Amino acid sequence: MSVILDFFKPAPHIQEINDPEVVKEDYRYWRYRILYSMFIGYAFYYFTRKSFTFAMPGLMEDLHFDKGQLGLLGSVLYITYGISKFASGVLSDKSNSRYFMSFGLIMTGILNILFGFSSTFWVLALFWGLNGWFQGFGWPPCARFLTHWYSQNERGSWWSICSLSHNVGAFIIPWIIGLCLYFFDWRAAMYVPGVLCIIGGFYLMNRLRDTPESLGLPPIEKFRNDYGGVDKKDFYEGELTTKEILLDYVIKNKYIWMLAIAYFFIYIVRTGFSDWTAYFLYEEKGYNRLSSTGMVSVFEAGGFFGSLCAGIISDRYFGAMRGPVNVLFAVGMLVSSVFFWWIPPGYTWLDSIAIFTIGFMIFGPQVLVGMAASELAHKKAASTANGFAGCFAYMGAAVSGYPLGTITQELGWNGFFVTMVVCCFISILLLLPLWGVRASVPRKKTQEKPMDELVKVKV
Repeated sequence: MSVILDFFKPAPHIQEINDPEVVKEDYRYWRYRILYSMFIGYAFYYFTRKSFTFAMPGLMEDLHFDKGQLGLLGSVLYITYGISKFASGVLSDKSNSRYFMSFGLIMTGILNILFGFSSTFWVLALFWGLNGWFQGFGWPPCARFLTHWYSQNERGSWWSICSLSHNVGAFIIPWIIGLCLYFFDWRAAMYVPGVLCIIGGFYLMNRLRDTPESLGLPPIEKFRNDYGGVDKKDFYEGELTTKEILLDYVIKNKYIWMLAIAYFFIYIVRTGFSDWTAYFLYEEKGYNRLSSTGMVSVFEAGGFFGSLCAGIISDRYFGAMRGPVNVLFAVGMLVSSVFFWWIPPGYTWLDSIAIFTIGFMIFGPQVLVGMAASELAHKKAASTANGFAGCFAYMGAAVSGYPLGTITQELGWNGFFVTMVVCCFISILLLLPLWGVRASVPRKKTQEKPMDELVKVKV
C-alpha cells in the first residue's frame, strides 16, 4: 500500500532556478509539452468513454437489449464517473497529476477490453461502471495542470485549447467504431480503443510532469506577474489542508453550487444529443449506421469551434469573466435545439447545420462552467471544485441514459426534444446571476476576506 501511495505522491518542490533566461526557456518548453500531452491523453479517454455509445446498434442486435437496458448501461457509467470525478478531484489536488492521469487511462483501456469479452447484462454493467470510475481520473488532473501552468488572464484560451481534446477524441472514435462494426463486430469496437488507451497511458507517464515548482520553476503567477488583480505581497501560495479545500473553498461557496446545478442540466442536453443523435437519425430519418454515427462527428466538429471560441472570447472581450459567455452560449443552445427538432426528414444539409450549431453552443458552457468552478475556488482547490461541478454534470449525463431512454421509449422523439428544451431553459436561468462574477485569487490568510467579497465585481 505504501508503494502505491508513494507512486501518487505529489512531486516535491526543488530549489528555484535563478537565471531568468533559463526560467523563460524552460517555461516555454514545458507549457507546450504539458498542453499537447494533456490534449492527446484526454482525447484517448474519450475513445474508451464513447466506444459503447457507437457500438449500441451492434450490441442491441447481438444481445437483444432494448433501449431501456442500453440507457441503463449508459447511466451506470455516468453515475460512477460523476462520483469519481468529485472523489478524484479531491485526490488529484493532493496527488502527482502525471501518474494519476496516466493510471486512469490504462485502467479504462483494460476495462473496455473486459467489456468486449462479456455478454451478460450485469457483468457488462459492472465493467462499464468500473470504467466510469477510472474515467474520473482524466479531467481533474487537467484542471490542476491548467491552474498551475497557466495564469488567470490567459487561462481561458489555454483551457479552451485543451478542451478541444474532448471534440477530437469524440470526432475520431465514431469512425474507428464504424470501421470495427463494418469489418468485424461490436466486440472489436471495444478491444481496439482499449488497446490504444493502454498505450496512451504509458505515453502520458513519459511526457507529463507535475507542477512548475517540481522542476525548479517559480509559480506561474510570479513568472507572468499575473496575480489576478491582487497585490503580489498579499498573494498566498501556501498549501491548504484537505478540509480547507473541501469545505472553505468548495462546499461553502454558493457560486460553485450554482455552477454545479447549471452543469447538471447542461450535461443532460450535451450527453442527450451526443448519445442519442445517431440512433435518432438511424430510426427516425432513415440514415444508415455509418452515416448516422458519422453525423455525430459534425456535432463534435461544432463543439471543437465552440470550445475554442468560448475561452478566447471570455479572455479578450469580457476581461477573463466566464459568466456572460456562458449565458450567451446557453441561449444559443436553446435556439439550435428547437431548430433541429423542427427539421423534417430528408433535409440532410439542414440536419448538418443544426447538429454543428448545437455542438458549437453546448461546448461553450461545457468548457467554461468547469473553468469557472476552478477559478471561483482556490488555485490549490482547482481539481476539487472542478470535480464537484463535474459530479453534478455526470449525474445529469446519467439522466440522459436510462431516464431519457425511457422517456423516448414511451413518448417518442418529441418527448426527447421537449426534455432538451426544458433543460436548456433551466440552465439559462441558473447562469444569469453569475454574469458579473469574477474569479477568486489566493490571498494570505491574514488578508483573506469572505468569499462574497472576493468574487463580486461591478458590471
